[in-house]
Amino acid sequence: MNKLRTEITKGEEIRFISHLDYARAIERAIRRANLPVAYSEGFNPHMKIAFASALAVGVTSEAEYMDVELKEAVSVEQFIEQLGRQLPAGIRLKQAKYVDQRTTALMAVVNLAKYTLVVPVHADTDPQSLQESINQFNQALEVRYVRESPKGKKEIDVKDYMAEDIRVEIQDGFAVLAMTIKITPTGSVKPGEVLHALVGQFALNVAEDGVLIHRTGLFTTDGTKAVPPIDLQ
Repeated sequence: MNKLRTEITKGEEIRFISHLDYARAIERAIRRANLPVAYSEGFNPHMKIAFASALAVGVTSEAEYMDVELKEAVSVEQFIEQLGRQLPAGIRLKQAKYVDQRTTALMAVVNLAKYTLVVPVHADTDPQSLQESINQFNQALEVRYVRESPKGKKEIDVKDYMAEDIRVEIQDGFAVLAMTIKITPTGSVKPGEVLHALVGQFALNVAEDGVLIHRTGLFTTDGTKAVPPIDLQ
């Protein structure tokens, strides 16, 4: 088997599709590209592709990662050219490289995500008050948040998952927030949940419902240096 590690996007055109539909769209493109992709054995064989981290509905990304196993090697240039022609609008194949078959799975190595949130600011908002809200969040030792899901309610400490202080800039009536979030074996926090905590607990005066969330990168880090998974040796 031959394993290709790829860097792909999820654009505005498909921001509202689920991760499952995103994966299915790529699988269909691989089949149309007539690439020698490998399949699992058994009663219900499936294409051997694996993603680094599922992206929430409504969130776009410029750097998603996917491993693809091939039955036989093709040149990277051929793979990019053939698959690139078949991908739908909103998915772009940025780069690909062969990695060792024994390379640790993406989900096991990716432990850091960076996001940019662009959210409308209310007309009566003083920019200094926005910065003060962010400062208070950054300085807080803990920020309790109750996550609700079909499985029930769970309280988490948002600060457990913040790798860096949040940064904010004001641009043409929008607050642009930069967040770096840890992905741990026991879970993570969504950037939308962080924003909800900022609005509800730190009086961040923005129109939360109008937020646009964009993932700018996924990385593996040892706490000193963050490396995109496609650059791992």
